[in-house]
Amino acid sequence: MLLLAGFLRRARPPRRPSVRHLSGLLDRYGFVPPTSLTPTRDETPRAAAASDAGAKKRRPKKPPYRPPSSLDRGGRPAARSDLPFDFRFSYTESSPGDKPIGLREPKYSPFGPGRLDRPWTGLCAPAVDTTLRDVHADDPAPAAERELEEARRRERERVLGEPLTPAERDFLVGKCQKSRTKKQINLGRDGLTHNMLNDIHNHWKNGEAVRVKCLGVPTVDMQNVCHHLEDKTGGLIIHRHGGQLILYRGRHYNPKKRPVIPLMLWKPAEPVYPRLIKTTIEGLTVEETKEMRKKGLHVPVLTKLAKNGYYASLVPMVRDAFLTDELVRIDCKGLPKSDYRKIGVKLRDLVPCIIVSFDKEQIIVWRGKDYNGTIQDNTQKTSVSVLEEESAGVESENGDQEQASSDWSSDECSQFSSSELPDEKSVISEADSD
Repeated sequence: MLLLAGFLRRARPPRRPSVRHLSGLLDRYGFVPPTSLTPTRDETPRAAAASDAGAKKRRPKKPPYRPPSSLDRGGRPAARSDLPFDFRFSYTESSPGDKPIGLREPKYSPFGPGRLDRPWTGLCAPAVDTTLRDVHADDPAPAAERELEEARRRERERVLGEPLTPAERDFLVGKCQKSRTKKQINLGRDGLTHNMLNDIHNHWKNGEAVRVKCLGVPTVDMQNVCHHLEDKTGGLIIHRHGGQLILYRGRHYNPKKRPVIPLMLWKPAEPVYPRLIKTTIEGLTVEETKEMRKKGLHVPVLTKLAKNGYYASLVPMVRDAFLTDELVRIDCKGLPKSDYRKIGVKLRDLVPCIIVSFDKEQIIVWRGKDYNGTIQDNTQKTSVSVLEEESAGVESENGDQEQASSDWSSDECSQFSSSELPDEKSVISEADSD
């Protein structure tokens, strides 16, 4: 019997799992999905209307965040400026007479697209349309430019008003000294830039004068720096000591009526100019040019230029050296390559001279075959006279008193020379008698 029972157990078929539930977990943990997850196909109109109302009540989606951009004008019109001169990146380091031979980039305006009503030519944003010029006329500048220059001159005279008295000038100069204020505008290797005009007017909003400190390449020609500062800002330089200038805004300056100066958003690429150093120097053969460049590297150094220094005495030094030497070498070790190349160009135009080489961080210049010392003396005298005229213009506010003092001194000297000073012949006769 026991054997039969065991055999029957073995022969009994195994229990099959239910077809509906393959796992026992579903019986232990029952899960019924909600009706929202299993919508029926036949929805009632009331349920459809309720779903539409819920969709309307939902908050609209926010637009994605866009960071503010200075290029986005937001539908505003282009800025218009009444300043009667061409907008350039640098006014002191660019000469309208030097014509480039090409551009390094397309004519993208550095003021931004649609921000200025003047076109960008790759060099400047002209105040007057360049298509109005007549090439065959005696004066290619149109009448509009001459009218703008005259209007600018009259406006500058009106804003400056009466000249300063000596007491007022001393007060403003003392107020702008380093011991009184730390506010100043630094003029570096780029010279007087366009955005610097806006900085000067911002300083004039809080004070009648501003201190400008000039260092680097522009100081080779300080006369040019002073001219452009007064011309582009409309102010007056009332004090100059080395590279430090005090720029006065004028008696009738109104900060609320300051000119509109659109800012440049980036520095435009410099155009391509002809090569400074050519294969052969004009008037010499190839062998003579090579020999001169080798000789120039062994010439004694005239001076060594410091980085971001004050170079106003460089041009007179080169002129004096040319009186005795044919070649002049200037040591520029430590200066950026662009700096001493710009200095060489300024020397070529101001001395004048011929650039021989920039090898081994040296500026080597040649006085030329047709050098004449009398011409250099005359140019030096004219430059000194121009500087004297500038100093007289800077201190023109002392006008009447200086004139009176000079008249008194001249009358006094004439009296001394005519009456009080002894005659030379009488002095000699007295000496012989003794």
